[in-house]
Amino acid sequence: MTFALDDHWVWDFWLADSGGLHHLYYLHAPRSLGDQHLRHRNAAIGHAVSTDLRHWEDLGPVLGPGGPGDHDETATWTGSVVRGPDGRWRMFYTGARFPVSGSAANIETIGVAVSADLHTWTKEPATVVSADPLHYETYADGTWREETWRDPWVFPDPSGDGWHMLITARAAHGDPLDRGVIGHATSPDLETWSVREPLSSPGAGFAHLEVPQLVTVEGRHAVLFSCDTPHVVGERRARGERGGVWAVPVTDPTGPVPAGDAALLTGEELYSGRAVRTHDGRWVLLAFENTGPDTDFAGRISDPLPLGWSPDGHLSVARLQETR
Repeated sequence: MTFALDDHWVWDFWLADSGGLHHLYYLHAPRSLGDQHLRHRNAAIGHAVSTDLRHWEDLGPVLGPGGPGDHDETATWTGSVVRGPDGRWRMFYTGARFPVSGSAANIETIGVAVSADLHTWTKEPATVVSADPLHYETYADGTWREETWRDPWVFPDPSGDGWHMLITARAAHGDPLDRGVIGHATSPDLETWSVREPLSSPGAGFAHLEVPQLVTVEGRHAVLFSCDTPHVVGERRARGERGGVWAVPVTDPTGPVPAGDAALLTGEELYSGRAVRTHDGRWVLLAFENTGPDTDFAGRISDPLPLGWSPDGHLSVARLQETR
């Protein structure tokens, strides 16, 4: 049973595990907008729970846009949830501002909300992470339609030295069509953050690398991300490559990320894939269904698909292996 809402589109999502329950946080916007492209500036974050990743109880909205002048004054977008040493849960999420009415141009900034129980969330306006023009393209550069700084994925340093954040970003240099990188920030305490150089290099064939996730499956590390066909560029486009959910093995969880070695994990019928460990220890992939038989944009979240390593050293999804 996929996760879907009758009157809302559902797309990007992320999860937290409280031990007995999987907590799903998802972007949603009303289908009454008519044009699915308008969902981005009308997105809010919802919450659902499940014991098996297949049967979900929807609990409704938990986080929405801020007030005028806030970093999230237009919409709240994709994020991740971690539990800090103080026991509090923190949701790092993307805040979007659309400065020009009727235009897709927007400025993205990362904010945080905190919770004691994963149900009630309170924004902490003092913690905001913005793109540093020393390393990253910004809206003021005028080379892209947006200031790309979104989809934070936060995880603890493997050696215990603070925290890392992977970010969908674009480099401050290179071919403007091929500047997609994995941005990087670090923190000693989840409160203060320092923006670092990108973990990947521009020129890897992606205009953006969306919803990055570091995952360790059977002791081997990989970074998942998504890039759709219109944003596959450079030599990849020349070879006729298409978009979807991608994965690239990494030696060190803290980088570098050789994005040029990335391979497709799924076609773009699925997007924004997340690797999740089930309560019985199996790894699975969930993604939002990008297209369906009855509509151009399905706007719902898939059932879990078995995830593992293939003989060629890349992550693979069992269903796709069976159909190739």
